[in-house]
Amino acid sequence: MSRGLRKVGDSAQDQGSRTYKVSSNTKKIAPLWPLWAGALTVMLIGAVAQAKAETIEAGGTARTFTAQLPGTRPAPLVIVLHGNTQTGADMAALTSWPRVAKHEQFTVVFPDGLNRAWADLRPTDKRSGRLPPDGTDDVAFITKLVEKYVGEGIADPKRVYVTGLSNGGAMTNTLICRRADLFAGAASVIMNLTDEAAETCHPSRPVPMLIMNGTADPLVPYDGGHGASRFAVEGFWSTEKTVQFWRKLNGCEEKDAASVDLDDRDRSDESTVTRISSMCPAGRDVLLYRINDGGHRMPASFSDTKFVRLVTYVFGPQNHDIDAAETIWEFFRKFP
Repeated sequence: MSRGLRKVGDSAQDQGSRTYKVSSNTKKIAPLWPLWAGALTVMLIGAVAQAKAETIEAGGTARTFTAQLPGTRPAPLVIVLHGNTQTGADMAALTSWPRVAKHEQFTVVFPDGLNRAWADLRPTDKRSGRLPPDGTDDVAFITKLVEKYVGEGIADPKRVYVTGLSNGGAMTNTLICRRADLFAGAASVIMNLTDEAAETCHPSRPVPMLIMNGTADPLVPYDGGHGASRFAVEGFWSTEKTVQFWRKLNGCEEKDAASVDLDDRDRSDESTVTRISSMCPAGRDVLLYRINDGGHRMPASFSDTKFVRLVTYVFGPQNHDIDAAETIWEFFRKFP
């Protein structure tokens, strides 16, 4: 698998023949954690009205979530997990999931992590940002949500999917490691595995997996290790190693099946997209969307912030050549 590349030179004169440099040369970002911890949601969404949350009990704790239901039942169910410091309502406002769910007639649920964080498989010293309260069992919480909608006849048990962004991506991996039996497909956005997560990951069965990572991500580095941000923590695997992990679990071949550069629909977004497929048994696909020059942002057809320059400086560019929700749903809908 070719390494993540960083684009340089995108003037009107050189758009036809771009050159690239490895994304690890991205300049170091000054420590902005105090700003990030206190104002991430504000930077990303500005003033967003909070949707009314529903409540379910899991492990003796009242847990909240928001949901959008289709007119037909039973229907597919997509669980969408927010990033650190965010809420489910933020994901509903920041992404195309509500629009895609309405058009495609499936249920979409946006759960809330306690303290705006998820209890994934990483140890505390390998995490950044907020931490969930000690003893939090988010696997049990998401399991209860799936059981609720399946039990009420709203969700088709054979078409339940999970996806997440950043910390939500790590939680997506955790759910497949712990409860693969519940899901027909999964998608992790801007997140790589760590030694600790991989060592404790033993799925009960293969699950199709989509990975979507940016080569200029300052927090979760595409090439692994420590990101360009001084706030980033050590220990991330590279995206290539992460993809190989899921390929091995799913019985796929090690080498890429194909690598396709997608149309650069928005030449102003400072990034492009390459789709890298795998040679896997039927129903066990592993698919990578490499966002060349993409930052710690979810690709979308619209901006995730009102403060574009500030957020781009802190997290890197957001790609607009693809919409992550649309792309992930196109992957999910093939399974089972």
